[in-house]
Amino acid sequence: MRRFSRSGISRRITVVAVAGLLITFLSRSTLGDSAAATPVLVELFTSEGCSSCPPADALLHSLDSTQPVTGVQLIVLEEHVDYWDDLGWKDTYSSHAFTVRQQIYADRLRLEGPYTPQMVVDGSFEFVGSNRERANQAFEKARTLPKLVVRISSLKVENGNLRARIETHALPSPAEVFVALALEHAQSQVLHGENGGHRLEHVAVLRNLVSVGRAAKGVMFSKDVSVALTAPGQPYRVIAFVQEPKQGKILGAAVERIQK
Repeated sequence: MRRFSRSGISRRITVVAVAGLLITFLSRSTLGDSAAATPVLVELFTSEGCSSCPPADALLHSLDSTQPVTGVQLIVLEEHVDYWDDLGWKDTYSSHAFTVRQQIYADRLRLEGPYTPQMVVDGSFEFVGSNRERANQAFEKARTLPKLVVRISSLKVENGNLRARIETHALPSPAEVFVALALEHAQSQVLHGENGGHRLEHVAVLRNLVSVGRAAKGVMFSKDVSVALTAPGQPYRVIAFVQEPKQGKILGAAVERIQK
């Protein structure tokens, strides 16, 4: 396990627009579905340079594919941090922006510091990312919390940008609205570092996370947004979620898929 130094946390993620991507849209969640199943956002902070991370990556994949919690829709995000990149292997999917996001969680949850693998459920519960028992406990807690209805609609791609409309019911408290673009799946043949010689499998790999607006308590959020795609010809997930200020708890989330 490696912890992160707080130096240099002001870098920003760089986004490159991709032209000519042809996709069809595969809708998995509707307003009705969101009301029927409780959405729970599951963030895994991981790294290809960390030998403890592959079991957590595998657990996240299992949670995503099996959806084991009755009445709950687990919306997963794999966020690759960059503080392992100087130990023999640079993670292709790492971003300093995700390291900063993890540091904010560590500060708010009063941890000694960030570590990998770390799973954060609904912005409120954290634990070692390979611990299935702790994950199940967190899901049971998260399922009892009231959730805001979030909807993603009007999906289309123009000039390398994903365009969509994000809508919510009236917010129960002031909050920030985010849109995440994540690769549906990814593979890496790691040549060096702690995982050298291993082929790693990933799911819902976060590539771009954008704050698209804020809203006050009692206000319905509705906005047309545009987010740059970062890899040509790849299937993506589009995840919208509402989070309390200062990266607090998740109030609601939704996911749609786009497929080549």
